Amino acid sequence: MESFTPLTAAIGGGLIGLATAVLWLGNGRIAGISGIFGQLLPPAQTVVWRLVFLVALVMATFGAAWLFPGLGVGGEVPAELVAAPAAWGVSTPVWLAIAGLLTGIGTKIGNGCTSGHGVCGLARLSLRSLVAVIVFFSVAIVTVAVTGIV
Repeated sequence: MESFTPLTAAIGGGLIGLATAVLWLGNGRIAGISGIFGQLLPPAQTVVWRLVFLVALVMATFGAAWLFPGLGVGGEVPAELVAAPAAWGVSTPVWLAIAGLLTGIGTKIGNGCTSGHGVCGLARLSLRSLVAVIVFFSVAIVTVAVTGIV
């Protein structure tokens, strides 16, 4: 973590908080990404706002990466995906697919993700969200310890 920058982290956190507040005030919905994405298939009656939110999320990420290529990575070098550990003998695309699948399964089991529980749930003082966030962070610490990827 030699590239941690408190200013960009604070700005990013503020933007996440602003986005969740706008969605809640404007639409009455919690900005839990797994819940928003999970209701696309099978389509719920409220597909349009979900698609708009997810497309805006992805486009804002691309926009920020294009406007500020070194933002949050500690220099002028653009961010890259983390490669799979060589000792595990798995290619990076397979590694990422497995990680995404396990994340999806975990969010289904936990009835939400870090954005829903960590940002919105904790802000509402939800005990269930507090327990979920403690589990998320504990598993993340163990995962980093086991894989060695920081």
